[in-house]
Amino acid sequence: MKRFIKILTALFLPVVMMTACQKEDYSLEKTLDKSAVKFTVVQDLVKDPGGNTVILTNETPGVLPMWDYGTGRSTRTKDTIQFAFKGKYMVKFAVLSGGNTIQMDSVPIVVTADNLSYVQDPLWIALTGGPGNEKEWLLDTDGKLGAGPITFLDPANFSSVWWWPGVADVYPGVMTKGDYGSMKFNLKGGPFFSNNKLIEGGVRENGTFSFDPAAKTITLNGATILRSYKPAKNGLTGISNWSKYQVIELTDNSLRLGVLRDKDVDGEGPALLVYNFISKAYSDNWVPVETGPDEGFGPTFKAGELLTMLAGSSSSGRIWLLDGAGNPIDWIGKGKGWTKAANDSRDWGWNDSWKAVSENSWILFDRLGGQNYTLNQSGVYTKGSFTINEATNEVTLVNGTLIQNPGNWMSTATHVLKVVKAFPGKVESKGIWFGTSYTAEKDEWFAFHYILGSK
Repeated sequence: MKRFIKILTALFLPVVMMTACQKEDYSLEKTLDKSAVKFTVVQDLVKDPGGNTVILTNETPGVLPMWDYGTGRSTRTKDTIQFAFKGKYMVKFAVLSGGNTIQMDSVPIVVTADNLSYVQDPLWIALTGGPGNEKEWLLDTDGKLGAGPITFLDPANFSSVWWWPGVADVYPGVMTKGDYGSMKFNLKGGPFFSNNKLIEGGVRENGTFSFDPAAKTITLNGATILRSYKPAKNGLTGISNWSKYQVIELTDNSLRLGVLRDKDVDGEGPALLVYNFISKAYSDNWVPVETGPDEGFGPTFKAGELLTMLAGSSSSGRIWLLDGAGNPIDWIGKGKGWTKAANDSRDWGWNDSWKAVSENSWILFDRLGGQNYTLNQSGVYTKGSFTINEATNEVTLVNGTLIQNPGNWMSTATHVLKVVKAFPGKVESKGIWFGTSYTAEKDEWFAFHYILGSK
C-alpha cells in the first residue's frame, strides 16, 4: 500500500519591506575593498593558558561574516570557540559584500596544551567513546534498534512523526538495499570524522566535525554521513546542506541525525529526514528478540460471540466510534502494528478533517428484527443489514461502509470488513480493529480502530 506524506507545514520566509518615501534603487551595494574589512582573532589566555579558547569578532558592519576554523564553521558576528586538542590551526575569514565574497588572509592559531574538559560531556562520550578513542556507527538497515534506517519528522516539531516506514518499505521506496558501510567519530588528537561508503563502491571520506551538545547539532567538514543515494521521492532530494545535522537522539547505542529537506519536492514541502544509526558494538552483539503478534490478532470466537460483541444482546444494540482520540488507524504487518496514537501518522494519514468526522459520526449494530446497522455520517443517516462469516471473521455491511472522510485517500469503499484484532472479554476497554484492505506481499492489513461509545 502506498503511503503518502502530505505535509502542511509552511516555510516562514523573511520579507523585506520598502516604504513609499524611499528612493527606488535596485542595484547591489558596492563591494568593499579588502582593506576595509576588519576582524579580530584573539586567544583568551586567561581562561585557557594553552590558547584553547578563541574569540572571533567581525568588526565590519553591513557584511555577512563567514568563519572556517578547521573543526567547524560559523556566520556569527562574534563567536567563541574552543579547541580541545593542542596543535596548529588556521582560522579562515571571509565576508559577503555587494554580492561578492572577500577572502581575508588566514590567521594561524597555536594551541599548546590539551583541554579535554571540552569533550568530556556525556554526549561527547556517547558519540565518540571519549578522548583518545573512536566510535563506529552503522545505518540501522535491519531495524535492530528501531523500525529501520530512516524516519520523516516535522521540522517544526521533532516529536511529530510523519512517517516511520518499516524496513521492508524502505528499500522499494526510498533506499537501495545493501551494505552502507560505516562511519567513525574520532577524538584521537582531534575531532575527526571518516567513513567508508560501501553502497557507492567503497568511497572513503576523511574530515573533521564540530559538535554542540547544548544545541544538539553536528557539523561535518569534508565528508557526509552514510545515507541513501537512490534518486527517489519521499524526500531524498531537495536538500541543500548535507554538512549540518540535528541530533534527534544520542545514546550509547543509538544516533539519529536529521537533515533538512528545504527545497520543494513534488509539492510536499519541508521535512526533516532522520537517518537512524546504531553503534557497531551494539550491532555485533545484537540478538534478535522473538516476539509474537499483537494481542488480539487473528481472534478466535465461539459460535455467536462476534455477533454479541458487535451488537450486544438480542434486544439491544451497540454504538461504535472511530477512535480519533486514541489510535484510529494502523498498518498491521505480519500480525504487528506500528502506530500507538493518532499523531504517529499525522498529517499524511490522520488529520484534522478525520478528527472532525470521528467526533460527529458513529455506526450502530443491533439485532432488533434481524441484523441491522445504522451509520451516522456527520448527521446523515444510512440504514442497512449486515452478515457475519464466522469461518473467516468477516463482517459484510450490505450496501454500506464504515465511517468515511469524503475525498480523503484513506476512505474505504469496501463492504466487507475483516476483524483483524479483537479482544473477547475486553471489548469495553480495547475495542475492535476492522481491516479494510490487505497487501499480500507484505502480509499487511490497513485497519481502523473502533471503540464502544454512546451518542
